[in-house]
Amino acid sequence: MSKDMKPEWSDSERPDIFSTTVRKGVETEAEAVVFQKSGRFKKKGSFGPTVEELTKGVLEGNRGLLARAITLIESNAERHFLQAQKLLQNLLPYTGKSIRIGITGVPGAGKSTFIEAFGTFLCDQGYRVAVLAVDPSSSITGGSILGDKTRMEKLARNPRAFIRPSPSGGKLGGVHRKTRETMLLCEAAGFDVILVETVGVGQSEVIVRDMVDFFMLLVLTGAGDELQGMKKGIMELADAVIVNKADGPNKLEAEKTKEEYNRILHFLQPATKGWETKAYTCSALYSSGIDEIWAAIEKFEKQTKQSGVFEDRRRKQTKEWIYSMISDQLHDSFFRHPEIKKQLPKIENEVISGDRTVTAAVEELFQIFNKSEHK
Repeated sequence: MSKDMKPEWSDSERPDIFSTTVRKGVETEAEAVVFQKSGRFKKKGSFGPTVEELTKGVLEGNRGLLARAITLIESNAERHFLQAQKLLQNLLPYTGKSIRIGITGVPGAGKSTFIEAFGTFLCDQGYRVAVLAVDPSSSITGGSILGDKTRMEKLARNPRAFIRPSPSGGKLGGVHRKTRETMLLCEAAGFDVILVETVGVGQSEVIVRDMVDFFMLLVLTGAGDELQGMKKGIMELADAVIVNKADGPNKLEAEKTKEEYNRILHFLQPATKGWETKAYTCSALYSSGIDEIWAAIEKFEKQTKQSGVFEDRRRKQTKEWIYSMISDQLHDSFFRHPEIKKQLPKIENEVISGDRTVTAAVEELFQIFNKSEHK
């Protein structure tokens, strides 16, 4: 092949209008491709770490292996279930040593900004912080943006912090069904503080309350207007109410809002026995007031551990977890049942068309389910 050989598709009669030339390539020795005995190509790293490797990595605080372990826990694949449970059993003796904090708030209250400021403050104090930020899943596609790492850019770069965004999967309260188990993994990895950010605000936040030690509600200034749309039950779940964005011209209004919340909280049943829920102001943007909030949490932990309320709450939460898992298992067993899958569409149509009542339809479905289970 000549140095300036023209391609076959060029016009030989008008070489001046074609600038393309074909040049000879550089000859090199090709790398040998390794095949397994099965004759299939093996991609490096295609087979994940074993349960033993994950256990060792998590206990050593290896962030990469911790992330892989959480992925295993979150997997819905049946083949991963036994591996995940074995991993949890291995790590169980190393769990329970952290303080678990739930954070919720009205839309626009600045939850992610607050968590970044709060988490950075704790890291600077020498603590290791894990953030389980739950993103809302689409009810239509089931998809989730998982953008918490972009919203907490500074904290994400901190070597003492670990951020794990998880899709809510449409679960009530926006908390992923595996969040409890993820918390155990983070505790085994040596994290001192676990922060659980939830989606939005609503009565369903009771789910988060049942898995954390301390529960914070973030609000904005103008308590009078805001309380019109806020359910009393949400207020009764909180161990602290945080009035965020208390900076600049908004600072005076934030102080007034704090006093208004304190007056309201005085008449409500406290979320934790022996603890008085109070309102605090802070500016997540300027990191002011964060130290006062952490001091309150430390006081809470000390006080409830001395009174026995701390351990009593964790025992009750474990019991609730058992019943929650039973409900989930029964739900899955019912809808995966082959006979139910077969009969459900027909019975649904009968109810929708008005030929059968809902109660009678459900009764028949359970008779089908129970009859098949007892065969």
